[in-house]
Amino acid sequence: MVKHYQVNLDVFEGPLDLLLHLINRYEIDIYDLPVAQVTKQYMEFIHTMQELELNIASEYLVMAATLLQIKSTMLLPHPELDDDYTYEEEEEDPREALIERLIEYRKYKEVASDLKERADDSKESYTRPPEKVSVEAAVVPMNETGSIYDMLAAMQKVFERKKWQQPMTRTIEKVDIPIKKRMEQVLDVLNEYPDGIIFDELFPYPSKSHMVITFIAMLELMKERQIYCEQQSTFDALKIYKWRS
Repeated sequence: MVKHYQVNLDVFEGPLDLLLHLINRYEIDIYDLPVAQVTKQYMEFIHTMQELELNIASEYLVMAATLLQIKSTMLLPHPELDDDYTYEEEEEDPREALIERLIEYRKYKEVASDLKERADDSKESYTRPPEKVSVEAAVVPMNETGSIYDMLAAMQKVFERKKWQQPMTRTIEKVDIPIKKRMEQVLDVLNEYPDGIIFDELFPYPSKSHMVITFIAMLELMKERQIYCEQQSTFDALKIYKWRS
């Protein structure tokens, strides 16, 4: 166990953000939410966070309970109606409140993204006195197209693969290393790969403690905008890049 490596990171935006990620990733119809499928995928992310021993905000667990409640409600048998019986009102869809929240949150995200784009455009068009600018300083870094949730999905696969690769009788030696040191090591590796490195290749050891430390080190580097992740399409390999100035 590596409880002493628990951290509380603010790179996670909340359970609605995770649900929207799942909806986009699997091209789910937000107006006809397949609750069983979404609940399964959501719980897989929660289990990965727990395996990484990240401090999970209570709102994530509340959403997990909400999804499970909706799922169980939808699995309950509904009374069969004969031709002489009619409802005065249609039966309420247990998904309705959650779907409304997701739609509102998606609108909020779209507005926030639009405002950010306008702010970036205004910075570029703002006139100011001419100044000397070096060629090196004018290099613009690539835009990241991955997210923290793409990293969690990739981490799920790493855990699964390492478990299958381990012999049943093998004793795994614990690899104990400070997070700051692992951050430096990750940057050293990325310096050797200017075109990026596949996420899995940053996890050379089957030791869970080393995998947890590596993942947390990568989250910290993302927070500091020293690295970013990129995924060309949904099921392509996730790649990690170092920000270049």
